[in-house]
Amino acid sequence: MNVEAHIKTEKSIPIRSKTVIHLSLVQNKINETIHIALKPFDISLQQFNVLRILRGQKGAPANLNTINERMVTKMSNTTRLVDKLILKDFVARQICKKNRRKVEIFITEIGLKALKEMDAVMTQTENKLLNGFTENELTQLNELLHKL
Repeated sequence: MNVEAHIKTEKSIPIRSKTVIHLSLVQNKINETIHIALKPFDISLQQFNVLRILRGQKGAPANLNTINERMVTKMSNTTRLVDKLILKDFVARQICKKNRRKVEIFITEIGLKALKEMDAVMTQTENKLLNGFTENELTQLNELLHKL
């Protein structure tokens, strides 16, 4: 992607600024592509992330703090995300029997089934996004991004 052409400028952009702009443009493209892939499921990327976190609990409950800590995108509206997933019957919430102040959140069977379908679509989407890269290039890219 030619950054200057994309933002329609003829002036030379300093390499650090150009890099930040480029990363931002790539992030937007990735988010847009994933949004389109998840649209048939009526779910956001953040909701998808919550479902994956809960599946990773392997049947053990999670609380809002656990979910928020493990979110790829940190946000303060985790409660709202969980509420939306409850309305879809993808997750369930219950009061902890040992500590009534603690709320436990589980992924439901319906949520696991839906997530399995979403996983297949997301794998296709990731492959489409990264089609031009070799495994070595992806490893190198991840090493470079780790420096950030």
